[in-house]
Amino acid sequence: MKRKVGYTWRLREVMAQHRIFTATELVPLLRERGIELSASQVHRLVSGTPERLSLQVLSALCDIFSCTPAGLVTTTAENAGVRKTATGDLPTPPANVAKLRPRAARILPDA
Repeated sequence: MKRKVGYTWRLREVMAQHRIFTATELVPLLRERGIELSASQVHRLVSGTPERLSLQVLSALCDIFSCTPAGLVTTTAENAGVRKTATGDLPTPPANVAKLRPRAARILPDA
């Protein structure tokens, strides 16, 4: 059976717990740990859910907020639903299937 996995990025929640409410407040904290990100990159990190994240950035965030990666990312996994197949909805084949066979092509010489 297939499993459907997902995750929730909780950086904004963790920031609020530590009384950091804007991305600009996070920039110098990251810079202290050797992470050079622009203000817009940090804003995207805070406001969205990243699909890719370097381990250096994740480690710096864990150090800033004294948490583990599990504190920043909540994972979910559930069984994927089984696809239903159609039963009884198939069209009936035509009665004269033999008439549907292709005819042999005739090749005519060039005139």
